[in-house]
Amino acid sequence: MEDESELLALRRARLDTWREMGIDPFGEAFPGAETCRQVVENYADERPVRIAGRLISKREMGKNVFAHIQDETGKLQVYAQVQGLGDKFAFWKLLDIGDFIGGEGTLFTTKTGEKTVRLSDLKILSKSLRPIPSQWYGLSDVEQRYRQRYVDLIVSEEARRVLLLRSRIVSEVRRFFEERSFIEVETPMMQTIAGGAAARPFVTKHNALGIDLYMRIAPELYLKRLLVGGFTRVFEINRNFRNEGISRRHNPEFTMLEAYWAYADFGTMAQLVEDLITSVALKVTGSLQVGGRPASEDGAIPALAPIDLTQPWPRKPYRELVRAAAGDDWFTISVQERRERCAKLGVEISPAMEDFEVTNQVFEKLVEAKTRNPLFVTHLPTELVPLARQTAADPSTVDVFELIIAGQEVAPGYSELNNPIVQRQRLEAQAGEEQQNLDEDFLTALEYGMPPAGGIGLGIDRLVMTLTGAESIRDVILFPLLKPKS
Repeated sequence: MEDESELLALRRARLDTWREMGIDPFGEAFPGAETCRQVVENYADERPVRIAGRLISKREMGKNVFAHIQDETGKLQVYAQVQGLGDKFAFWKLLDIGDFIGGEGTLFTTKTGEKTVRLSDLKILSKSLRPIPSQWYGLSDVEQRYRQRYVDLIVSEEARRVLLLRSRIVSEVRRFFEERSFIEVETPMMQTIAGGAAARPFVTKHNALGIDLYMRIAPELYLKRLLVGGFTRVFEINRNFRNEGISRRHNPEFTMLEAYWAYADFGTMAQLVEDLITSVALKVTGSLQVGGRPASEDGAIPALAPIDLTQPWPRKPYRELVRAAAGDDWFTISVQERRERCAKLGVEISPAMEDFEVTNQVFEKLVEAKTRNPLFVTHLPTELVPLARQTAADPSTVDVFELIIAGQEVAPGYSELNNPIVQRQRLEAQAGEEQQNLDEDFLTALEYGMPPAGGIGLGIDRLVMTLTGAESIRDVILFPLLKPKS
């Protein structure tokens, strides 16, 4: 068996052969080609077609060749014979798996029922100088799949399916909001103060101004400025950056939707996000049963039941869920007793955690992680959400929901806090000794008056994971962040 260096040498040698024939192996444009899907869907016997794609298989049988080309829509069989191609039939000896080819011909159906193009013309459009991994085995190294996504997309139908679905999901999200008269806006990705969420930012420097800037961790405070300015329905599909850990559900660069609706509240926004997700699911998957998978043949990967998105989705208060998981007396026992109970429940906590953080750890481990179908968790503690309006009947909670699906938060939503005095107090308490991190311009904006409003954030990457059944956020991002090879 030839090793990779021999294969590379052979492919480079063929460059000279093409050039000796007067053909540029990195050739000219080939406009007007149909996609593989278009050819199949618009099939008619003997219909002339023009096609182009990457060669992914070929079977040479004397004076006949069967091959397949592939593009982002699928694959298509082509057939060539000496009578049809004449001198160009010799090209097949010089073509390697991975080369891009173009051709013209007519359609017919083989004896096995496969729709096929009978070629009357053939061109090489671009030479592949590296061998493509087997279509059957793909890239066995998971990290290499992410590092060389371009190769993964060539050989993995599942990778193509998920990432093409992502594009459709984003398009449908945008269409959903536009149909409801929301205005799409763009807010700064570099900010003088990193606000809108509690997260560690990436820091960069603007040389001309001589100042540090922060990559956006959330667009919230700028979108609320637009409510002050008179916009009533705004949304942004944005890239956020958080200088934190990498995990199955976290990437330092990720995509979020945020939307704000003047005169609405968190209940209205919960219904909006429920309608959004069910609408998108039906448009891109055709079903409200999503994200399931069968067990692998070797049993190494267990079956996963689908997520049921059938409406309506339940809404339950945070404290009710915590009591059900940790004991009816959870909120009446002492701080020390709560810590001791965590040990019995198998919930890890640290000495540095404040009491509300201990409770939230219980929630995350015993409620959130075990929830598969959609659940709106409502009325969270005020300490957890400093930008939301307090509940009128219980000032210790805020009018907030967290949408949990498949063991992770997919979307939070608030009745937004529009009282500039209370907002300043909350942000000062959150900033502690770092008062210089207060966004004074945002607080000034609130003093001009912001209408009561509802807001939502929706993790696009996590939504794609939910709808496609992807196990890792890296599977739904084209180029996830990886540590450079040493």
